[in-house]
This record gives sequence, structure tokens and C-alpha cells, in this order.
Amino acid sequence: MIPSFETIEKESIAELKFPHSDVLKDREAQSLRQSELHRALLLGNLEHSKIRIYFEDIDSKKVVETTVWGLTDNSVILKKGVGIPINRIYKSF
Repeated sequence: MIPSFETIEKESIAELKFPHSDVLKDREAQSLRQSELHRALLLGNLEHSKIRIYFEDIDSKKVVETTVWGLTDNSVILKKGVGIPINRIYKSF
């Protein structure tokens, strides 16, 4: 695990609050994040593989191990319709 990220269960994500700012300032890093999320979506849909998503809510940095079910322009969709705003994600693998 990447240091300083607290592990949480995906069921807890619906209770979190997210700021609107992007955690990644660099355009290249944002583009890489998008590619990683598309790969995670394919792994989730084709192989039902779980990945780790490193993100930050209003309080702290967190990591969740889950399957990605969908992607919108603004969110990663997890099981039961729970979403994480893409602009709050650092990395997924």
C-alpha cells in the first residue's frame, strides 16, 4: 500500500464528502489517471478483477479495493451505484 492512505470499505464511500478541486494539477498526470481508469473498467467488466483506487475526500487520503462497474465524464461507478469523483482520484491499479 502507498503510505498515508487509509484503507476503507466501498460501502463507506457513499457517506464521504468530496471537494470540487482536482487532486492532480498536472495535465499529463490527469491523462494517465484517465487511462488507468479505463483499464480498470475493462478489468472489472471482462474479468471481474478488483483494483485499488487511491483518492482523497474532504478529510483525508483513502484507498479502496473494489471492482469498477462504470465510468462517466465525472465519476467512477462502483457496485450499488456508489461513485467517486474522478477529480479526487490519485491513482488506480
